[in-house]
Parts: sequence; structure tokens; C-alpha cells
Amino acid sequence: MNSVTEAVDDYLKAIFEIAGDEGRASTVALAKRLSVAPASVTGMLRKLAEQQPPWIEYEKHRGARLTEHGRLRALEVIRHHRLLELFLHDSLGYSWDEVHAEAEKLEHAISETFEDRVAQKLGNPEVDPHGHPIPRKDGSIPERREAPLLDLPVGTVTRVSRVADDDPEILRYLFGLGIVPGADIEITERGPFDGPLIIQVVEQPEARVLGVRVARQIHVLTPDAEVEDRASLSRS
Repeated sequence: MNSVTEAVDDYLKAIFEIAGDEGRASTVALAKRLSVAPASVTGMLRKLAEQQPPWIEYEKHRGARLTEHGRLRALEVIRHHRLLELFLHDSLGYSWDEVHAEAEKLEHAISETFEDRVAQKLGNPEVDPHGHPIPRKDGSIPERREAPLLDLPVGTVTRVSRVADDDPEILRYLFGLGIVPGADIEITERGPFDGPLIIQVVEQPEARVLGVRVARQIHVLTPDAEVEDRASLSRS
């Protein structure tokens, strides 16, 4: 793919990751995420909205929202990215803090045939190494009821669902603590005035202290989803 198409893909993916299916991504949020000047973002958004068919709907001061055409393309790129992360991790031995940057370079380059073969090789997986859902070929996304770790009260016992993948240092830190997708944890204490969380990882002897910056990177299953998840594991 040429550089223009790569830029379009990067914008569509960023809009989806910021705003989801129906929300809007502001110019400021996109500029921060893509490390681009706000004026450049505005110009690109106008171009994306003027394409036929349009990739996005854009309104000044309201930001951008994906059209169905743009949404499907964004999910295709995200599917490439997350399949590549899992392939690099499971088949090539990359650590989970290395795969994001590598997949960013490769996601634009693979063919649909390569994508299909990677998915088949991996057993058509539904999550990447960080627990993020892998969009399906038809544009649907595996659903999971989850919440930010910081939103749950002291005493909650739950399971880690996913971890933000854009900070390698935090990923290495969490891996060393055993706080990875699938780990069962209990929130045992919360410091006052936005203080740290004290987390007990099930089957580990020592409690773990998580500052707010780190805890913000973690999502966990809600209690009802956790029950379903355990039942699914017991049947498998």
C-alpha cells in the first residue's frame, strides 16, 4: 500500500479507538494520538469526509465520526494489527511488550490471504496478547462485559480482561507482577485521595501496589461476565 493509504488507515483506526462505533473523535484527541499538528488533522479529516464514498462524517468543533464504510476499513486494519501481535507473540517468540510496535509497521503490508492464513494458523483467535478483542472478518467484534479496574470497589474479586498496549515499560512491569489477561485478582485496599490500589493476585503470596497511572491501563471482567467466563472455561 502507498503512504497515502497508510495515512488514511492510521486516521480511521485512531478514530475508532478513540470514539468507538458511533462516537466522535475530536481534532485535539486525534492530534495527540497521532502526534500530528491539529491543523494537519483538520485538513486530513476534511479530505476523508470528501471522498466518495466518504470515510467519515466531519463537523467543525464536533470532530469526526466513522461512516459504515470507514468503520469496516478501520476494523480490518485493527484485525490485521491484533492478529499480527498474536502471531509475533505465539509463533515467533516476541514478548508482549514488543509486539505492538512491530505490528504497527506490518499491519498495512499484509494481504488478505496472509491474514486468513495467520488466523487459521492461530485457530481463529478472539483476543490478542493484551486481551483486546480481534475483529472478525465480517466486522463484528467479540463482546465482553468489562470495566476499568479503578471503577470497582475494594473487596472485588475479578479477572483481568485486557491491558493497554501502548506503553512497553508498563507492560513489562505488569508482566513482572503477574497482572496479565486471565489473572484472577482481588482489590484489597485503596489509598485515600486517589492513592494506589493494593491488589492480591490469586495464588501469589505477596500483594501488589499499583499507582493510579498503572491501574488506569487495566480493564477487568464485571462480576456477571466473570461468572460466565469461568463457566465457559469449565466446559472447555
